[in-house]
Amino acid sequence: MKARYFLFLHLILLIYSGASVTAKFASRESFPDMMFLILYGLMILLLGIYAVFWQQILKKVPLVFAYANKAVTVIWGMIWGVMLFDEIVTPQKVAGILTVLLGIVLYSKEASHDED
Repeated sequence: MKARYFLFLHLILLIYSGASVTAKFASRESFPDMMFLILYGLMILLLGIYAVFWQQILKKVPLVFAYANKAVTVIWGMIWGVMLFDEIVTPQKVAGILTVLLGIVLYSKEASHDED
């Protein structure tokens, strides 16, 4: 698989994780305040962009590979949590993230061998 498709996939997944960030910010606002509606609308927009580009990437990469890499959104969630919401990273969370990364790497290597 070409590196550009892999990078495009991960850019799409970054956009997907951004929808969760806007949802968390929206949850801090009262319904139906204007800021809640703006954040909720932004979340829907990000999910729409993600959906369109997800369909495009699925034309280029195997579905199983794309879904295996979707686990990277857990990592983005932790990064966003620390950067934007003052969440704490515990050793257990680091171990979980390393497990996710290892799974993605192992699966990616196996998938590339299957294509040969």
